Amino acid sequence: MTLFNHVRMSILSIPENVAFARVSAAAFASQLEYTINDLEEIKVAVSEAVANAIVHAYGNQADKLVTIEIKLYPNKMEIIVEDSGIGIKDIKRALQPSYTTDPERMGLGFVFMQSFMDSLKVDSSPGKGTKVIMTKSVNSKIMSEQ
Repeated sequence: MTLFNHVRMSILSIPENVAFARVSAAAFASQLEYTINDLEEIKVAVSEAVANAIVHAYGNQADKLVTIEIKLYPNKMEIIVEDSGIGIKDIKRALQPSYTTDPERMGLGFVFMQSFMDSLKVDSSPGKGTKVIMTKSVNSKIMSEQ
């Protein structure tokens, strides 16, 4: 598949950058023919992935980096959110609804990512960080109208 556009950025692990990441991803994704609803779903998925890195991987340490990479193809996008934090011991368990390592959180981040994106892959090892890879296709109905 031909790469249409690509961006890679690193942000500090501070809560204020969650909003920056979400709007940046949506602005970049708007180069494709996503609906407003699609863009909102992309924003939520990116917010959850970045917030997970800040809160869970780094324990709210503000001096760490979260990397966001977005690849646009003619009919889909791939978003990669990566940290070098503590990692996830049991990915299968972490993907379950309501699972959280922080009792003040609801444990729905991965659930939102799974429901709003077409695919979700989580690669992680304890002590080596986490990579979240999400894809979303452009609505096939819109593609057929072009």
